[in-house]
Amino acid sequence: MVPVPAFLGNIGWQEMLVILVFILLFFGPKRLPEVAEAFGKSIRKFKSATQDATREVRRELEDAGNGRPTDAPPPGNGKPEGPAQP
Repeated sequence: MVPVPAFLGNIGWQEMLVILVFILLFFGPKRLPEVAEAFGKSIRKFKSATQDATREVRRELEDAGNGRPTDAPPPGNGKPEGPAQP
């Protein structure tokens, strides 16, 4: 059985075959590779954007969990801490 991508829902191989035949008739055999390549590129860009957004949200949540503002520099920025001067 061929796995179906999650965004297509729960459709069988017959439905996929009908969809592919309509795509072939609509775009033609010469242009079909171009369409498939463009579809693949857009899926990769979408996945990349989703991963970037997930990373950003996780980073913001971790920063908020540390009790420091998100725009504050991380602790240990190289300045020596010593006694206060009078």
